[in-house]
Amino acid sequence: MKSRGKIGVISSWSSLGLPAVFLLCIFFFFLGFFGSSLLSQQVDTESSLHPIPRVMLREEGYDPLPRGTPVMTPLLLFRFRFMFLFSEFCMNLVILSWRPRALYFPGFATAEQCKGIIKMAKVKLAPSTLALRKGETAENTKGIRTSSGMFVSSSEDKTGILAQIEKKIERATMIPRSNGEAFNVLRYEIGQRYNSHYDAFNPSEYGPQKSQRIASFLLYLSDVEEGGETMFPFENGENADANYDFRKCIGLKVKPRMGDGLLFYSLYPNGTIDPSSLHGSCPVIKGQKWVATKWLRNEEEYD
Repeated sequence: MKSRGKIGVISSWSSLGLPAVFLLCIFFFFLGFFGSSLLSQQVDTESSLHPIPRVMLREEGYDPLPRGTPVMTPLLLFRFRFMFLFSEFCMNLVILSWRPRALYFPGFATAEQCKGIIKMAKVKLAPSTLALRKGETAENTKGIRTSSGMFVSSSEDKTGILAQIEKKIERATMIPRSNGEAFNVLRYEIGQRYNSHYDAFNPSEYGPQKSQRIASFLLYLSDVEEGGETMFPFENGENADANYDFRKCIGLKVKPRMGDGLLFYSLYPNGTIDPSSLHGSCPVIKGQKWVATKWLRNEEEYD
């Protein structure tokens, strides 16, 4: 009976003809468009969420969304003109911080996907390395990054898992897949860490850059019983002085949880490095930490 009902509805629409259907589509489009504008005006009260202007986030007098606020709610879906209506992660998107700009995606990947990435990475793990600044060597930077890792691109993954994750990252960031580096899959064991650092490369320290890292997307592949948080010590300008010890695990901390994603931006919209994007990985105290990092660039060619 249900199938016949569906056929009946389709037949009634078909009998209207193409011109009538086209006009109805236009009608509903404008109804939704103007309806969303009316709703957005109605919810703009003192307790409502503020719109996000296209200005520098440090501008005086700007009142951003509170940290920890879910970005997508039913009313906000109208305000965004249904732009993200069909994105499976949007209803869970949470703002962690404005300085740095950090967003959290609970349940970004499934447990099966996470386990699949760990399985393909385990056989190729090697000690993690650093991008060295002028005057640095592997010897005098020993201890800064103590994890094991490997690089793998979606084209190398025959399971198709990385391609699926890559597509979701593209939709979440609105940065083309072609601007992303290969996934850097990392394992942190007890006591292993990564001291505070920047993902962007300051030309005065690393020399001229053909392209720059705009943002980083971290996909947590495992839970960690204790420790292993991703931390931002300079959040909102805190601790940003000459006395900061880059080994300290302080500031905004994000606890790893299997399948969750963390996106943060290394550059301001004007292309300069955001000082508050300094971040690190706290030592693992109990358990293991697995994470897949995708660095996103402002150019397709970045070698």
